[in-house]
Amino acid sequence: MKRWYGKLLGLIAGAALFRPNPLVGALIGLLIGHAFDTDWFRGPRENPWRVLGLTDEASDAEVDLAYRRLITQYHPDKLAGAADELRRQADARAREINAAYDHIKTLRKRR
Repeated sequence: MKRWYGKLLGLIAGAALFRPNPLVGALIGLLIGHAFDTDWFRGPRENPWRVLGLTDEASDAEVDLAYRRLITQYHPDKLAGAADELRRQADARAREINAAYDHIKTLRKRR
């Protein structure tokens, strides 16, 4: 276990906020804290650079170019006359590409 503070905060908050039975509140808080510590509520789990077909050393221009290339290829509007299953797959892939691009842009702004 790398992180433990979510469990501790959840335990304390659950016990304090659930007054009828602090033990049950502590258990619920502990479970929620564990979920945050293990990143259950995190965004995309796949490497965002791999989704775009790049490495983490890629420049901003390369990231933008790869994003534009992939989103034009998998955009659901390009498959307007295609089968529903194919459009659903393209929509899921486009969402994955957008999430990866947004994640990379967020990481680059932090630097």
